Amino acid sequence: MTEENKLPSGHTRIDTLEMRGITKRFPGVLASDNVNFDVKSGEVHALLGENGAGKSTLMKVLYGMYEPSEGEIFLNGKKITIDSPTDAINHGIGMIHQHFMLVETLTVAENVALGLPSSKGFLTDLDKVSERILELADIYGLQIDPSAYIWQLSVGQQQRVEIIKALYRGAALLILDEPTAVLTPQEVDEFFVIMRQMVADGHGLIFISHKLHEIMNICDRVTILRDGAKVGTKNIADITKSELANWMVGREVSMTRELEDIERGKSRLTLENLSCDNERELPAVKDFSLNVHSGEILGLAGISGNGQRELAEAITGLREIKGGKVLLEDEDITHVRPGEVTERMLSYIPEERMRDGMIKDFTIAENMVLREHHIPPFAEKGFLMLKKIASHSDDLIKKFRVKTPSRETKAGTLSGGNIQKVVLAREISRNPRVLIAAQPTRGLDVGATEYVHEQLLKQRGEGTAIMMISEDLDEVMALSDRIAVICEGELMGIVDRADATPQKLGLMMAGESGEEEERETKPSLTL
Repeated sequence: MTEENKLPSGHTRIDTLEMRGITKRFPGVLASDNVNFDVKSGEVHALLGENGAGKSTLMKVLYGMYEPSEGEIFLNGKKITIDSPTDAINHGIGMIHQHFMLVETLTVAENVALGLPSSKGFLTDLDKVSERILELADIYGLQIDPSAYIWQLSVGQQQRVEIIKALYRGAALLILDEPTAVLTPQEVDEFFVIMRQMVADGHGLIFISHKLHEIMNICDRVTILRDGAKVGTKNIADITKSELANWMVGREVSMTRELEDIERGKSRLTLENLSCDNERELPAVKDFSLNVHSGEILGLAGISGNGQRELAEAITGLREIKGGKVLLEDEDITHVRPGEVTERMLSYIPEERMRDGMIKDFTIAENMVLREHHIPPFAEKGFLMLKKIASHSDDLIKKFRVKTPSRETKAGTLSGGNIQKVVLAREISRNPRVLIAAQPTRGLDVGATEYVHEQLLKQRGEGTAIMMISEDLDEVMALSDRIAVICEGELMGIVDRADATPQKLGLMMAGESGEEEERETKPSLTL
């Protein structure tokens, strides 16, 4: 093998990978329909489409997680067979998954070492693995503790572990399935530096993202999928962001969002010096106080892992509160069980939809009534009212545009975006007095994001008090009436919509006051 065919990592270069006529059928679903796709060394090729369009399915075929019903894969012009992820890795193909493929009870080092040979034979060489992890963390700015258990890490930190796993294996071609969904704008910038370096070194990257500005920024080509079929491929230089959105959805998409002036009502959610710990029994939220009023969206901005998840769980009764109070319409619910919090009409959209938002082995219909399956109209005298549940589920599937063969489909088989729609439909349809929405559009396509924003604004107009927790600063600034900033579990301040700038909020997210920043024009939402 000549040096020209080697990457700096020592792995064999993949000049071209082609997928020809890939078809994948599931019972009742044609997930991939005769799709042709290719990626070359030294380029970033975006794969774009609505939720359920078949992007992840196509990539799981490439990574050996699914066997194609029809079609062939060629590597540097030679036909290959990929029957498992191990085959893919042996061919130099790596993948960062949308839903983390991590074992929560193992450490970072143990997860990275899984499936790899050890220099000590049957014994693990975690000391060497940990040393290499620290090297990668230092090189790429992905600071992580190799000895930490996955269950102790925030969502953003778990994503870093996935990135380190791929870098550790030194793949020549890397599939990136929504890799920036859990990253802050600063972390995205850093990740793009990594991507550009990999491309310059000769890696080929397949980039799946619903964030059009990221695709326009980092990609060379884009292929659109719709309903499992390929719509077309274009050079990024030949298309605008608006054209890309319209091409993907097949209709005109609104790229901005205007807030209707609504008179703010009374406080419905009050936090008084709230404090709670994380899984390591260390302070996660410290003396946190704020009010969320009827008819407003209060955005909570912060870098991933700064107490947002713990705060949401404390409010909803899922985490023990160590100090302070939570008041729901002046009623103390500080130590109330989660079920009783729900009965008081507080709805919660958790950031970890697969773990906390639904039951994968339940049908969509069963997930739609998880909150209220035991009360009328869904139950009477201890019996489930199946017709009522079916009618309710069909109505929400249609209203929230959930792509599924039927209400009886197991929720775990849906795409990530459609799972999010199921959770959103269930929580919003309850007409809550207070809505805690954590990362409500994470992983959603442009059209679905547009719809979720419409639903949140509709709830705002109906008088719901909404706390929207989001690491997407553009989203926070576009939808929020007021913006609270959290840093290391502490409230750094609350900024009115008219006074918010990315610079001011960025300083506050980093622990500074941000008061010296001059007022600038507020940008519209970036899709």
